[in-house]
Amino acid sequence: MDSDVMSKKLLFASSLLLAAVYFFPMWNILLTAPQYPEGLEIHIWVNKITGGKPTDIQNINILNHYIGMAPIKPDTIPELKIIPYILGFMIILGLTASFVGSRLFDTIWFGLLVFLGGAGLVDFYRWEYNYGHHLNPYAPIKISGMSYQPPFIGMEHLMNITAFSYPAPGAWIAIFAGLLGFLAVVMDVKKWFFK
Repeated sequence: MDSDVMSKKLLFASSLLLAAVYFFPMWNILLTAPQYPEGLEIHIWVNKITGGKPTDIQNINILNHYIGMAPIKPDTIPELKIIPYILGFMIILGLTASFVGSRLFDTIWFGLLVFLGGAGLVDFYRWEYNYGHHLNPYAPIKISGMSYQPPFIGMEHLMNITAFSYPAPGAWIAIFAGLLGFLAVVMDVKKWFFK
């Protein structure tokens, strides 16, 4: 198969695969504690935050109240309103690039995908940092010097709570889509240099 055709097909598949991200959570946070042995889960999607069970977010907000953390209110998080449009733009741009077949267009699309993915991770870390460090000074439980930032990835003990944070299926789909896009760009650049 001609490398131009293969590159276009890879870019097309990559862009379509990004659409699947709307249907799976991007990140999971699991909290376990003696009072919640079954665990409390937070699923972060591109447009919402849900619990593993209907009462998980409510129970996490109760715990947060005691230690001075802000409640989780998905409606107040601007990223959840913006990211679905950014993702839609990237899907349309990628599909357009796959039909146009321009090496420059393909490379710009991939570079933008990497930049936006990196910016999303930085923003998520910033959100976790602010969430765990900006505490209500009048909280019922105060421990001097203590912060409650969940781990960005991995496990961390926060008092008697163990927090696990890890990519969910949506993140793995986005990574795989990015790899397909990378292969498309490599094929384009390779042909450009080795005509």
